[in-house]
Amino acid sequence: MKSNSLSRKLLTRVLSLYFVLTFIVTCVQIGAEYINTKNHIANELLTLEKTFSGSLTRAVWELNTQQAISIAEGLIAIPMIKGITVTDENNLIIAQLGLTADKETLYIESVRDDVNNLEYFSVSSHSEGLFGHGFPLIFEFSGRTTKVGSVTLLSSNEVIFNRIQVGIYFLIGNAMVKTAALVLLFSLAFSSLLTNPLNALTEQINQFDIDDPEASKLHVINYENNELNILQNAYNNLIDELVAYKDKLALAQSNIISANNKLDEQNLILEQEVARKTSSLSTSMLKMEMQQRELLTQQKNLQTENARRSTTEKTLLETNHELKSSIIQLKKAQERLLDAEKMAVLGSISAEVTHEINTPIGVSITSTSYLADLLTALKADIKDNKLSKRVLNDFTKNSEQGLNLVLNNLERASELVTSYKQVAVDQISEKIRQVNLGKYMDEIIHSLHPKLKKTQHKIEVYCPNDAEVYCHAGAISQIFTNLIINSIMHGFKDIERGVITILVQINGEHVHITYKDNGHGLSDEQLTHLFDPFYTTAGNRGGTGLGTYIVNNLVNDTLNGSVSANSALKQGLSYDIKFDNMH
Repeated sequence: MKSNSLSRKLLTRVLSLYFVLTFIVTCVQIGAEYINTKNHIANELLTLEKTFSGSLTRAVWELNTQQAISIAEGLIAIPMIKGITVTDENNLIIAQLGLTADKETLYIESVRDDVNNLEYFSVSSHSEGLFGHGFPLIFEFSGRTTKVGSVTLLSSNEVIFNRIQVGIYFLIGNAMVKTAALVLLFSLAFSSLLTNPLNALTEQINQFDIDDPEASKLHVINYENNELNILQNAYNNLIDELVAYKDKLALAQSNIISANNKLDEQNLILEQEVARKTSSLSTSMLKMEMQQRELLTQQKNLQTENARRSTTEKTLLETNHELKSSIIQLKKAQERLLDAEKMAVLGSISAEVTHEINTPIGVSITSTSYLADLLTALKADIKDNKLSKRVLNDFTKNSEQGLNLVLNNLERASELVTSYKQVAVDQISEKIRQVNLGKYMDEIIHSLHPKLKKTQHKIEVYCPNDAEVYCHAGAISQIFTNLIINSIMHGFKDIERGVITILVQINGEHVHITYKDNGHGLSDEQLTHLFDPFYTTAGNRGGTGLGTYIVNNLVNDTLNGSVSANSALKQGLSYDIKFDNMH
């Protein structure tokens, strides 16, 4: 088996880390040398600016192009300068010598001198390895300064490398010499302190004799109290323990031989016991086989029972499905019945209103016929030249009475139609609109006038004049139409002068309406079922029991409010209706 030298591996890792650190430090030193040299060249460019800016400014101001070119040629002759560009005040090139940078790769950074109100700029082109300095040409005349042009001086990375070339060679040579010396020193140190002692230790360990461990102890390898010395002592201690364990092992072997003899005796006893247990086990197996047969019989019975239960469960599922379908159909029928009940109430009111309108219309027709007869008689008197002041006075008086009678009856019919139309339209519409509760209550009561006029009952409404709310007007109309009709039909049965009180209270966005009649009232049992569908106390008189159920649905679902009822026998019935303004 090929062995890996521990000292060589350790030496390799130490030297690798040293090589990396030396390389990084050398690179940093070269970079710093590069930056310092570049800054030095930039300072030299500033010195050239101070030296030649005056002569270039005068040459450009005097339009002496030849002199400007000559100065540029003198500057380009300086090894540090690799390119020069002189432009006039319109950025037109006067002289351009040496290297030039591509405008697409050229980076320009402006620096403004607020003291002299001048703008300098540095230029660089990383892709072409160029950098430089630009400055304006300012001509002073009569205390005034004028920019007559600009100059751009370019240098290159080649100039920097030429200047720091010797320094780079020195840094690299210094690093290589130090590295070689360090490698030699480390190699000698590792060889004398680690490799040779480890080899000696390995040779002694390889000479280990299992029959005579005491003679295989390690002798002194080195005289320094280090890890190798600790390893040597630990190995010698291990040899001592091995000798002690060898003696213990001989004693244990003797004990094992004695235990084996006893074990043979126990095995014989155990075989006899196994034979006895086998006989008993055969008897138990026979009993278990009989029990297994009984279990198989019970299993068959259970399978039969499970099959019967599965059939029953399937039947129950089918019945449940049919019940769900029946419930859905029942809900649809209930919704249709509710709509029919609402339309029935509206139809009843329509019939009453229609009958009520017939009376003023009939009176109007009679009055109109009477006016027509008066007009015919007047025409006859005019034709026969029998017209007199008395005839005209009688005609005027009778016509005025007839017209007043027609106008009053038509206004009465119009009011009935208007109230009924508004209430009827709202009852079939789900539109939310602004409603003045006081005026709207009057319209609802007016639409019920044909039913109320046959009685001596009285409706009192207490509502603020500014009770303006946004709500489902149709829901309000249906609620109070059902409540008033219920009071008339049930609460005021056999009562000649019933009183209905409606109190409207507005508290911010909350609306609280109290409806109360002084009718017969309800017992506790009847009050419990008041809002149940199809519950009525007047089934023999055509009642469906859906009036209060519709009221409850409209308040809770349509108005998002709540309704509660309170009553006692002979003390009337009251409703508390609460909902919020919906705007």
